[in-house]
Amino acid sequence: MDKDDMRLETKATHVGQEPDPLTGSIVPPIYQTSTFVFPNVDEGAARFRGEKDGYIYTRLGNPTITALERSVSALENGEKGLAFASGMAAISSVIMAIVSAGDHIIADKCVYGCTFAFLTEILTRFGVSVDLIDCSDLEQVEKSVKPNTRIIYFETPANPTLKMVDMEGVVRIAKKNGITTVVDNTFMSPVFQRPIEWGVDVVVHSATKFLGGHGDLIAGVAVGRKEFMDHVAETTLKDIGGVLSPFDAWLVLRGIKTLPVRMRAAQGNAMVIARFLEQHQGVERVYYPGLSSHPQHELAKKQMYGFGSMISFELKGGFDAGKKLMDSVELCHLAVSLGETSTLVEHPASMTHSSMTPEAREAAGIADGLVRISVGLEHVDDLIADLSQALKKATGF
Repeated sequence: MDKDDMRLETKATHVGQEPDPLTGSIVPPIYQTSTFVFPNVDEGAARFRGEKDGYIYTRLGNPTITALERSVSALENGEKGLAFASGMAAISSVIMAIVSAGDHIIADKCVYGCTFAFLTEILTRFGVSVDLIDCSDLEQVEKSVKPNTRIIYFETPANPTLKMVDMEGVVRIAKKNGITTVVDNTFMSPVFQRPIEWGVDVVVHSATKFLGGHGDLIAGVAVGRKEFMDHVAETTLKDIGGVLSPFDAWLVLRGIKTLPVRMRAAQGNAMVIARFLEQHQGVERVYYPGLSSHPQHELAKKQMYGFGSMISFELKGGFDAGKKLMDSVELCHLAVSLGETSTLVEHPASMTHSSMTPEAREAAGIADGLVRISVGLEHVDDLIADLSQALKKATGF
């Protein structure tokens, strides 16, 4: 069966996961090697010139890494995928393959803390200007376009506010102006959202999160058109060198096999918890795309296949209540990251987004009392029991 005819669950199980043709091993092998032997000097020279296919050196390509790249490309319905040493390696390599000194980037003001720092503190040192705006406001996006704008970058849903961006609307503006769209799809994974289907040019992920799914690796991936991804592979990936190890590529592949099952199970838990939080007296506001109270619930239904397992909520009591809740959970783990089998809670203002100034956090909608939960696969009644006792200690309710 051609991969284009497969449903997502079948792709996750089979594409890039084919049995080893040499031995028949049902699990793809790990090619844990730095370099590859050439049969003769002419073959080696031909590979270096790009005249013949074949592997040279793992920074330039490796069969295990290639298998992962094929897998994520199929899941996102893209032409080509690339694997990286981390999500930030993927994001930075894609962006640096596009911009030069004098270029301009439009980015949403609510993004992951390290992405925010890369855009505002690193790129700006090299003559790239960045405007941080609310990309959910299409009029604001249109007004921010300049003659030298090269990229529109955003997360949807955003970390940690779960704000969404109308991908179709932004893509329309970008294509009219010859701008590349780059979207971080980490929070939804290809199970619940596939931005390329809405015309987005490049999709990036921290594969550390849902794709890997078990909290035992660091990795990133990017998917887009073959011509552009070849350009990234031959420039920023090769020459800056944010290359994934073959063993970690194999771990991500293993995680992808169960991705659809894990995503749907965690989503079921998240919906129950979101409804519980919405009724809790100590909670000011809940942000979860699956709730009809979410201001962009209709947009979520339009451009997503599900609502995911990430929840954010604001506590009554602000910053101190947020910290108190963190110190009070017993079953949930107080930890950054997300998308693994265990439920993780964190306080963005003091943790993942502490690199942002209070003013920048306020502009991004990250309240001091905001708490983010990555809902895992535990029994939902046990999770609610833990959150109930922690909320009572943090808020008095």
